[in-house]
Amino acid sequence: MDNVKAGESATSEMGQLQPSKTDGSTEMDRWYLRYRQIAHYLALLCFLLTLATLLQTCYLLQITWIFKSQSASQEAKLKDLTQKLDSLNQSYALLFRKYPALNQYCSVTNSTSNERECTSCPEGWESFGEKCYFYSHDRQDWSSSQYHCLSAGGNLAMVKNVEEQIFLWKRAKELSQGDSYWVGLRKGTPGKASQWVDNAPVENWFLDVFGDNDPKNLDTGDLCALLLPADSHKTDWYATTCKNNLKSI
Repeated sequence: MDNVKAGESATSEMGQLQPSKTDGSTEMDRWYLRYRQIAHYLALLCFLLTLATLLQTCYLLQITWIFKSQSASQEAKLKDLTQKLDSLNQSYALLFRKYPALNQYCSVTNSTSNERECTSCPEGWESFGEKCYFYSHDRQDWSSSQYHCLSAGGNLAMVKNVEEQIFLWKRAKELSQGDSYWVGLRKGTPGKASQWVDNAPVENWFLDVFGDNDPKNLDTGDLCALLLPADSHKTDWYATTCKNNLKSI
């Protein structure tokens, strides 16, 4: 009975020790599993960070390549434009050397860069409609005035419409200090009609004004038209001997 009890006691003691050993193993397994999960998460995080770094590097390389390509393209375009500009400047300078008359229309505004400003009329002339007008400062007879205009590539001014009549009268009035100006009309001798210097007939609306202002008691039939700006663009046109020395338009 004693042996049986002793065996039972031993068995009982062994039964009490076995659960304690099992609890320890389970706790270690639990910590091991947690460690493995953390390790997996860290490995995944490292992988994702590495992938993000690679993608960012690829993106930056692509941006750098595009920027270099655009820079090279822009440099090529700039070089091409510079060459074209140099070629245009050379042609520009050659044009003025070949045709010096252009200097009258394109005056130099910057002596350093030789920059010019071009206008539709030569320097000192005034534009109206499709024509250029020059109000002279010197005084000559009518024939000399017309010759001077011809040498400049034009004619004495011809009044072909009311707008032109008003412009010539208004500008002459602004510039005049009591001066008269020759215009391009010569009164016909008896039996001949009056004509402008381009041989065009004189319109009746202007001929009526011009005829009403003929000088009286003049011994010569050689009469030329002048503008004496005063009160009205309609009535300030006169005829006088062509030998008088007047300014001209």
